[in-house]
Amino acid sequence: MDSLTDAPDAPEPVPPSPSQSAAPVKVTRDPEGTRARIMAAATEEFARYGLGGARVDRIAEQAGTNKRMLYYHVGNKEELYLAVLEDAYAHIRETERTLNLDKLAPPEAIARLIGFTWQYFIDHPEFMALLNTENLHRAELLKTSGQVQSMHSPFVQMIADVLARGVDQGVFRAGVDPVQLYISIAGLSYFYLSNVHTLSVIFGRDLLADPAKEERLAHMVELVLQSLRP
Repeated sequence: MDSLTDAPDAPEPVPPSPSQSAAPVKVTRDPEGTRARIMAAATEEFARYGLGGARVDRIAEQAGTNKRMLYYHVGNKEELYLAVLEDAYAHIRETERTLNLDKLAPPEAIARLIGFTWQYFIDHPEFMALLNTENLHRAELLKTSGQVQSMHSPFVQMIADVLARGVDQGVFRAGVDPVQLYISIAGLSYFYLSNVHTLSVIFGRDLLADPAKEERLAHMVELVLQSLRP
């Protein structure tokens, strides 16, 4: 026999089975971590692009997951958007509870609330962007929330308690609506920061410069406290 043609072929090596080659891989499930990543990515996406322009596939990619898992954890796009809104409101309301306004004299408590609101809007532009988007949609999705109104009731009561103490101590006038007061406090900050670029141009001032922001805060505190005096 010709050695080149008659020699048997060498057998192909048999690959080891998965059980032979490696120990089983342990899959770590972290639903809370996955949801947190989805919410963070969704907040950024909705704040930047709005409800109409946001893309679920971009959110999933940014969160390190896929659309199937995203839908499993938070539902469809509208449900995810509503969850982002609810989380945004919950965060500011929870943070406000740490201000301990009940431990301060009424004028100091109101000044602290103004300062907090101002700085929160500066530090969280995504919150303002989400509010802008939802107002463009006339709060249609927010109306379906079963949480938003209930999470605001303690906050309104907190302001009402400060006002009542101020009236008892003779430093505030009676009859101030806590909701109207907060809308004024938030509005003074919100309008300035939402329009700061155009306002800077038309008035020829850098309204984002630190001195300008300090001046604005002092003005807001004086304006609100003056309105509360007897």
